[in-house]
Amino acid sequence: MKQLKAAVALVLVGGLLTTAAFFMAFYTAEVQQFGTVTFDSEIETVFPIAPAQLQPVEGVAYVRPWFSQKIFYFHVPVAEASFLVLLISAFFSIRFLMTKRAEYDTKARIAMETSLVFVILTMITGDLWTKASWGVWWDWEPRLTTYFIMMLMMIAYFVLRNSVEEEERRATYAAVFGILAAVNAPISFMITRIIPSSHPVVFQSGMATSNLLPFIVAQVGMLMLGYGIYVARMSEERLRERVEIAKEALEG
Repeated sequence: MKQLKAAVALVLVGGLLTTAAFFMAFYTAEVQQFGTVTFDSEIETVFPIAPAQLQPVEGVAYVRPWFSQKIFYFHVPVAEASFLVLLISAFFSIRFLMTKRAEYDTKARIAMETSLVFVILTMITGDLWTKASWGVWWDWEPRLTTYFIMMLMMIAYFVLRNSVEEEERRATYAAVFGILAAVNAPISFMITRIIPSSHPVVFQSGMATSNLLPFIVAQVGMLMLGYGIYVARMSEERLRERVEIAKEALEG
């Protein structure tokens, strides 16, 4: 019961922080007047070419609308939460393979469920950003491609769990597959630093205080939401297990 109350508190506080970051992003954050996105050559897009002083040495820069900057305050924290919770799932998967204790399999599964929620939110906000910045809903560039593959692997994780009946074998297969899916998290995060990409590289440039504050608030709020959802699901799972045990005792 205490864990459920803590989860509710985390979700409420995280929701309030995220809401506060939303208003700060639109009302107090400095508007990026000449945000740009650079491509190797000219492309067909509804957005105009950036002024000469903003053109890079190589490639062609296009003006990026202010709305794409606002999405950034939510897209990045959601993506970070998806990576972190996925790595937590991998940690519990490793613990299960080491100990064969069912509780670690349950924790890994719940963490994977939570991570998948944030992955889907990341894809939605990412598509909005892509449309606002590049004028298209999707582009097969390295970051988007690796993240999409990671999402498919996470969906396949649950397909695998539902296709194996024997509990220990199901948990073992899921643990191995969950670890493989998590390997994609650092690859997806680092890919834009290794392979040339039109996707912005996060944490490489400074921010004005008015921009940094809502970004940090959104990060903290989103991580609290992620952990709160995970704890709430674990509390629900433990309650379900207790109900099953009580039913078996009564039937016996």
